[in-house]
Amino acid sequence: MHQEFGERSVGGGADVSSDLSAGAGAGASAGVSGSVGVSGSGSGSAGAGAEGGGPRSADWVCRPRLAADAREAAFRFLAGLHPAPPAHMSQNLVLLVSELVTNALRHAGGVTVMRLRADRRSVEVAVVDPSPAHPQDRTPDLTGCTGGFGWPMVQRLARTVAVRNEADGGKAVCATLLR
Repeated sequence: MHQEFGERSVGGGADVSSDLSAGAGAGASAGVSGSVGVSGSGSGSAGAGAEGGGPRSADWVCRPRLAADAREAAFRFLAGLHPAPPAHMSQNLVLLVSELVTNALRHAGGVTVMRLRADRRSVEVAVVDPSPAHPQDRTPDLTGCTGGFGWPMVQRLARTVAVRNEADGGKAVCATLLR
């Protein structure tokens, strides 16, 4: 089964998910459109790491207009993972998504796409933006006027962080968390 949501569709294999607008409330109207795909053998509920031959990976693709939209997308993505990841990993993922999208909006001209992917061992977030400029370390402003806390936080929370150049001239900032 393959279902399409919002802007694009992801998947192959055994795609199972539900319409984003069902019970979405403000999230759907605020720009949380995207798609979920689950791939692997077997059937069952959307998620990664299901026992007994269930889905092996889960993907989510969207284009958040605000950091709040990205957090909502992350919550929805996490809600579909089975088994559910530990609370601390879920909190870290939501924080990473928020920081990466905020940085793309503030410093890189917006978000081209945000991808979330989970398998049995890890969850990865990739935020693609139109700017070729890589994130820069800087001394955080302790007065709160100019920030500087987000990039160091991303680097500390994630198991791995990578920045790769995209063919269109932009970049993808990828962060991985262990489940």
